[in-house]
Amino acid sequence: MRGDRALRQSQHRLLFERLLTAFLLGVLTMTAFATPPIVIAHRGASGYLPEHTLPAVTAAHIMGADFIEQDIVLSKDGVPVVLHDVYLDATTDVARRFPERARSDGRFYAMDFTLSEIKVLSVHERVNLDGSTVFPNRFPSIDLGLRIPTLEEEIELISGLNQSRGLNTGFYIELKAPALHNEAGLDIARAVLEVLDKHQLNNAAAPVFLQCFNPNTLKRLKNELGSPLPMIQLIAENEWGEHTATDYDWLRSDAGLDDVANYADGIGPWIPQLFSEESLTRDLVGRAHARDLLVHPYTLRVDALPSGFESFDQLQKALFIELGVDGAFSDFTDRTRAFIDHHILSEHAVPRDLKEH
Repeated sequence: MRGDRALRQSQHRLLFERLLTAFLLGVLTMTAFATPPIVIAHRGASGYLPEHTLPAVTAAHIMGADFIEQDIVLSKDGVPVVLHDVYLDATTDVARRFPERARSDGRFYAMDFTLSEIKVLSVHERVNLDGSTVFPNRFPSIDLGLRIPTLEEEIELISGLNQSRGLNTGFYIELKAPALHNEAGLDIARAVLEVLDKHQLNNAAAPVFLQCFNPNTLKRLKNELGSPLPMIQLIAENEWGEHTATDYDWLRSDAGLDDVANYADGIGPWIPQLFSEESLTRDLVGRAHARDLLVHPYTLRVDALPSGFESFDQLQKALFIELGVDGAFSDFTDRTRAFIDHHILSEHAVPRDLKEH
């Protein structure tokens, strides 16, 4: 009898411990998602339509993006256009239309073309230098007469969609290669803020993030140019980072994150960095959160999973639930929207249209 009583007590204690653990996990989950993670449409709905085109932007809006990304470069006459690369040949027919305008490296740089010249180019799915498609299973490289939009055109489109659909989808703007623009006598930071000022979007209440790989540009935006918008420090690898003067390894260190917290509101790391076991990047999300920094990693792609992941949802679970990132860039807006709505929002009944951006 005494043995039976001890067994029952042990079973009751085990049951209590399990219930307590479940309760605490529930509390932690609700705390972690008091502000649900945001879905950032990477170059629009780029998993389905040619990147950064107005149809891709419209599709991302319909698919439920919280923010839509705009990569910005300047034309020769200083107009901010939405283009991921500083050159035009990866996503347009520039080599056919202006074959004599390549630089010595064989590339066609947007800053060498006026806006009127850029506007005659046709945008297609991204291709490699040899002409092969970067993502073979995506939209075929056919000419639909799509054009490179200006930042102002994207603002007007998204603002119009917000009005007609009763939403507040925001803008997530990246300033590309500021140093290269500066060498050409172009001030990309000032040009972007001028467009935002024109549309009353350069204020603390605006649904806008500014992001850049160049720390000095973010510091200038905040300190010299006085923008109150939240800044995100993008983090690359030293081997391929856009701004080669930046030590991205150092940015991921405790000292680097301390420095980032002085001028930025968050970091945008490359997804594989979050799962590295190297001491430099271990617990990057936790260390960033300890400094009140948001974490918005890039890029979720169904057709390009990082090493160690067998499915898209497995990766999303690791990011949003296990690591607790605050949002992510996704080529497949609908898939990421569905995951967050099902696994996070539905559990805590937070309507998407009531979330604050």
